[in-house]
Amino acid sequence: MTLLLPPYEPVTIKKRKSMYAIVEIQGQQFKVQKDQKIFVHRLPNEEGEQVEFAKVLLIDNEGDVKVGQPVVENAKVKAKVLKHLKGDKVLVFKKKRRKGYQKLNGHRQYFSQILIEDIIL
Repeated sequence: MTLLLPPYEPVTIKKRKSMYAIVEIQGQQFKVQKDQKIFVHRLPNEEGEQVEFAKVLLIDNEGDVKVGQPVVENAKVKAKVLKHLKGDKVLVFKKKRRKGYQKLNGHRQYFSQILIEDIIL
């Protein structure tokens, strides 16, 4: 018994390479691309303002990788502050057993949502 299969043609899938950067914002590192929205710790800028981040640690421009020591020279990431908001409530519960001690605290972190507009080499 033989199986007849249709002729096999290999399919190649090309991944679309795009430019990305690793940038330090408010003491945290983020991998960002153009037109990406991210949440960062609250920025002092007003909503709608432009902001630049100069601490660019790495840039990958379609396979051409530049690594900073510690930052990439003359590289910037331009972004726009979309809005300021508060994160979800985090409950912190402490208890010591058999002592009658219980403590419940809540905390909401302040965030800013930004839109990455451009990565400049």
